[in-house]
Amino acid sequence: MEDYPRTLLEFEERFATEEACREYVAGIRWPEGFECPTCGGSETWTTRRGLYHCTHCGHQTSVLAGTIFQDTKKPLRLWFRAIWHLTSQKYGANALGLQRILGLGSYRTAWTWLHKLRVAMVRPGRERLSGLVEADETYLGGAKPGKRGRGASGKVLVLIMVEVKGSKMGRVRLKRVQDGSADSLHPAIKESVAPGTTLSTDDWNGYCGVEKLGYVREIVRQGTAVGENLLPRANRVAALLKRWLLGTYQGRVEASHLDYYLDEFTFRFNRRTSRSRGKLFYRVVQQAVAVGPVLGSEIRRGRP
Repeated sequence: MEDYPRTLLEFEERFATEEACREYVAGIRWPEGFECPTCGGSETWTTRRGLYHCTHCGHQTSVLAGTIFQDTKKPLRLWFRAIWHLTSQKYGANALGLQRILGLGSYRTAWTWLHKLRVAMVRPGRERLSGLVEADETYLGGAKPGKRGRGASGKVLVLIMVEVKGSKMGRVRLKRVQDGSADSLHPAIKESVAPGTTLSTDDWNGYCGVEKLGYVREIVRQGTAVGENLLPRANRVAALLKRWLLGTYQGRVEASHLDYYLDEFTFRFNRRTSRSRGKLFYRVVQQAVAVGPVLGSEIRRGRP
């Protein structure tokens, strides 16, 4: 059963202590009661340091071990406030604002926290897109237009995949790719789209051969109408993504850290109809428990 605060007041009252925050994480991590990560035992007692001691094998563990919060030097209450702030902002939060709201002494800490939470926005083993999916690429960054398939200086190519639900859009997936070749596009499609899906693309040769991967390709070609939008949903998502990056982060996103922002945009877009900020808070905490530890050095280094 999903359990989350509905309002800011309820959030503040419920998570007023460190113990309350830890109990919340424990309830999400072990909904049926404690389970030893070593032997699977359920009998435990708590040490003076707050560790769970398994009576079967003697293994000791913290409720935060194996989560994004592992080894944190800051109170879990601060992490919860960061998550509430991030999920309650319609267009996202930046590190400077988070630093100010939480009273953090370091901008780098706020920046690292936000990226860790963006990692938590991707649920491990999430379902791939299915049905009818539009796929198209767009360039981000740089001052000049990119040349398709060859890349462009200062630009990053992103593959956009969006489910078609009648006249509306379903879920999206965004993948940074090296270029527009089949060698780059095919692995991204396999990771994000279930076999048997119909892929609606233009006639770009980078999509040639997807049939061998188990997809049905539907090629949309340019008609006679001036300004015709061949892939309207994918193009709409591209426009929203660029506007979001520019409006929330002033477009200052390094290529090595772009994946984290793409994950945040995907999380927000796929939950755009949710009316409960508390539920978004719950989802991030839930996934922060599931994805495992993420080192700050790994975040700062970024993804290749």
